[in-house]
Amino acid sequence: MRKILRCAIVFLLIAASGAQAHADRDQFLELARKGWVYQLRSAMTRPGVTPPVIRINSQDMAGAALCIVGEPPHPQTRRVLDAFSGLVAEIFNKPMPMRFGGTDLAACGTGRIVYLRLYSGLIPHRAFNNDLRRIDRVFDIGLPHDREQFILSPAQAQTFFGRNGRATHLLVKQPLLVPLSQLEQRFFASILIEELYQSFTFGIDILHFDRNSAFVSKLEEFPINLRHIPWDSPIFMQGLLQSNPAGLCRFDVFMLHALALAPVEQTNTEAFLQFIEGRFDDLMLRAEGTIAQADHAPILDQHCRTSE
Repeated sequence: MRKILRCAIVFLLIAASGAQAHADRDQFLELARKGWVYQLRSAMTRPGVTPPVIRINSQDMAGAALCIVGEPPHPQTRRVLDAFSGLVAEIFNKPMPMRFGGTDLAACGTGRIVYLRLYSGLIPHRAFNNDLRRIDRVFDIGLPHDREQFILSPAQAQTFFGRNGRATHLLVKQPLLVPLSQLEQRFFASILIEELYQSFTFGIDILHFDRNSAFVSKLEEFPINLRHIPWDSPIFMQGLLQSNPAGLCRFDVFMLHALALAPVEQTNTEAFLQFIEGRFDDLMLRAEGTIAQADHAPILDQHCRTSE
């Protein structure tokens, strides 16, 4: 009888494991569809000018340099940048060089560059628009010359497709002082991780309306109204941290592996989803091995990793 019971328990455990794996597969494929399969159209057109061809493939970002302008990285910012750089370099098998360009994008040089402007005090409206004007001149984006763009959140990222290539610009608020409270540490890490991840993967926001279900991805967003609340206030920081995970989840690392290995010309297509479905078990094993490494801990969200 005991042997029969043991066999029954083992069978139930295997069945439960299989059911969980099937649920993970369905959930991951649905999130991948929502976050990566989309059509991108330019909102900027000029009469008589052929718009640039827009091609979305995250493998194009592998090996791109990160040029930091504005303020030098705060120690907290540096930890996040080092961890993200290490994660991307490991998965895509190409280094992500980082350099400081001072106050002007011109010092960043040429080549495949992601621009990151850091600030900690007043909103750098003039510097931000100067950045965009230079990007427009170099890459021939077609930005309106008679219109200023405004900074509407403490961290934001924009990727431009121009006639002379693609350019990505990040603007991220960082801490001003040390030491930091636990709330400040989580907040400033969270906003930087999100912009870096979205910029390097071309993933888009995924609305998450069920407050009672755990977050599975950094791309998920629970709508919270934080308008007119100062960005440095604890209320704003707590509110933003409640809107999505503070770091990358297992799904996000899984997607990095998928993006690095997919033999497709564009990653915003059904062909990319088919690749994920066919290689799901292998990609999951790769993701589990990656998140087990201590070097990546500063940018991973422990809660969403264990609640899935």
